[in-house]
Amino acid sequence: MTVRQVLAEKGEGVVTLSPDCSLAEAARLLSDRRIGAVVVSGADGRVDGILSERDIVRAVARDGAGALEARVESWMTREVVTCAREVAIDDLMQTMTQGKFRHVPVVEEGRLVGIVSIGDVVKRRVAAIEAEAQMLKEYIAG
Repeated sequence: MTVRQVLAEKGEGVVTLSPDCSLAEAARLLSDRRIGAVVVSGADGRVDGILSERDIVRAVARDGAGALEARVESWMTREVVTCAREVAIDDLMQTMTQGKFRHVPVVEEGRLVGIVSIGDVVKRRVAAIEAEAQMLKEYIAG
């Protein structure tokens, strides 16, 4: 299974935020959308960074409630690991595990086209394992 198949199932919509938004705005967006990270992007559709709920917690832990007035660009991860639609899910899962991050933007020709979370990856991997187990049971039962 590839990222293309995951995006076909879940959709290619991505929540984005401007780098000049405040952390308070970002926190509201994450809460309202019930998501764990938001891609930071300008009008050109390129990935400028990614901001996770963990980034916001780190900001508040360091600077107190006043951190919520800071701009997203001050706390976002700038060196974002991305992938293409043709990447195999198993390879992506390994990348995410090794890098200790939970969200990977999908980029084609420099433009954001989707996002995959570790939950998306695990859901598809479990489904594949269950299908394989069912096929083996049917084979054994003859």
